[in-house]
Amino acid sequence: MFSEKMMGDGVAIWPKDGRVVAPVTGVVLHVPDSKHAIGLKTEDGTEVLIHVGLETVALAGKGFTVHASVGDQVEVGELLLECDLAYIEEHASSMITPVVITEKANEDEFVMSEHAEAKGGETTIMTRA
Repeated sequence: MFSEKMMGDGVAIWPKDGRVVAPVTGVVLHVPDSKHAIGLKTEDGTEVLIHVGLETVALAGKGFTVHASVGDQVEVGELLLECDLAYIEEHASSMITPVVITEKANEDEFVMSEHAEAKGGETTIMTRA
């Protein structure tokens, strides 16, 4: 689903420390009970989904600690959730974490970074073309 861009354009990240931080400034739109994902909406209406791992919805929240709630205003680099990498790697199919633009505010196109490594809150992973 993600690799075919069915959800939208994005990048895939392999988390190293279990901390998931906001890639954009915006409002938290969605945090499922399974705690494996978080949706954000920027001021211009662009929506971004961070989906931690693949097949992680089946973990039913185990291994995740959420630090943001629906309606919270968050800044770039702000901690959104933490995950137990060892637990997730053992119980999910992959730790790969898609960060996807699910709704564009306008016709802007996005350019994805080709950085081999990124640091949360510091490295730009996508920009408007």
